[in-house]
Amino acid sequence: MNAALIIDSAYFVAAFLFIFGLKRMSSPVTASTGIRWAGLGMVVAVLASFLYVVDVEPDARPFLTTNVILAVIALVLGLGWAWWSGKKVAMTAMPQMVALYNGMGGGAAAAIAAIELFGGKAHVGVGLALAVLGGLIGSISLSGSLIAWGKLDGRINKTLRLAGLQAINGTLLLVLVGIGAYVVYAHGQVPVAVLAVFFALALFYGVMMTMPIGGADMPVVISLYNAFTGLAVGFEGYVLNNPALMIAGMVVGSAGTLLTLLMAKAMNRSVSNVLFSNFGAAGDEQQGEISGSMKPVDAGDAGINMRYASKVIIAPGYGLAVAQAQHKLYEFVKLIQDAGVEVKFAIHPVAGRMPGHMNVLLAEAGVPYDIIYDMEDINNEFKEADVAIVIGANDTVNPAARTNKSSPIYGMPILNVDQAKQVYVVKRGQGKGYSGVENELFFRDNCNMVYGDAQKVMVAMIQAVKSLEGGH
Repeated sequence: MNAALIIDSAYFVAAFLFIFGLKRMSSPVTASTGIRWAGLGMVVAVLASFLYVVDVEPDARPFLTTNVILAVIALVLGLGWAWWSGKKVAMTAMPQMVALYNGMGGGAAAAIAAIELFGGKAHVGVGLALAVLGGLIGSISLSGSLIAWGKLDGRINKTLRLAGLQAINGTLLLVLVGIGAYVVYAHGQVPVAVLAVFFALALFYGVMMTMPIGGADMPVVISLYNAFTGLAVGFEGYVLNNPALMIAGMVVGSAGTLLTLLMAKAMNRSVSNVLFSNFGAAGDEQQGEISGSMKPVDAGDAGINMRYASKVIIAPGYGLAVAQAQHKLYEFVKLIQDAGVEVKFAIHPVAGRMPGHMNVLLAEAGVPYDIIYDMEDINNEFKEADVAIVIGANDTVNPAARTNKSSPIYGMPILNVDQAKQVYVVKRGQGKGYSGVENELFFRDNCNMVYGDAQKVMVAMIQAVKSLEGGH
């Protein structure tokens, strides 16, 4: 069996494993095995690439040893960094890591395009056009993802606001398209300086495109750059005639696009609105006076009230992840379940920082999947609940999204926690949500605030319920 046949067969197997793994990731029950299957597919694809040394082109033979050594060094460094960072990263920082990995994928695609274009490879027609497109999209994804990572990680606290910024970015994009068209028209035979300017401007455009976007929209932007990276990888796979790259790129591109649309829909916004509006800076807008006042209550009293409820629905949010309170929360849930209380979890599509964030957090604590419900499956049940408890969520439970047309979040689908007979909100303080919008729920007559770190609050609730049983 010749090397080419083995390589093609390996790529077919890798593509199947990618798709099979992605399918299993669609359910929390099989997600962990899906990741392993997809990872195995990547191992197969990487190992198959080393078989090219069996049938290497004559012109490349003098560099064979050097290239293999460089590839091995890159693999060792990449695997080492990924393993270390994957073990070290906190659940709250997962969106930042996703942004960083997106950027690396886009950068890799742009690097392939740069090698092909700067090396003057004999690409013409579609192949050359896709090399240019992959370089453009990959560069934008690289620099844009790095800005998104910096904003989410608190390293970049500035939001760029300039008069005519959209016109500037539009002009910059037209210049990039023009240079790309010139490269394709000239069959890639252009001065090196032209290509250098092309890649430099593409990187700059990624920065200019991302800097004006506020923090509230950054998860959507990360998802969009994920789709960009997939497209760039798919294009460069075509350029290299590499089926594994093409299929992996198409899978990532389509999945990233669907995720972006899902997140935008969950926020009642279009992708263009995310990219070209000032939603992330909405906290300074006047939204009208809110009547009522915030009414604090002791954590123990709230816990005892839930112990005697018939039905409790829990709406978790980013604050739960920050406090790492998921284990204590589930301990409390088991206590009141043993007392005959029906407990369910309600998950908003953008609870936390990205879709699935809360599901992973709860799974980590051992919460059964059959009591975790998506928003559309449980929203009608809040009016039947004796108690709804909100832990670290804010914008996703704000009734202003339904009732206040002057609110920047008006029209965004929310969890109907305000319809429960009693609502408890566990919160560190009286701060606003990630979007900077005041939450009308906190001022409702049926809502009480439980101030404090979520983990400490859950400990107090557990102690209060246990005290009813004489400490047992």
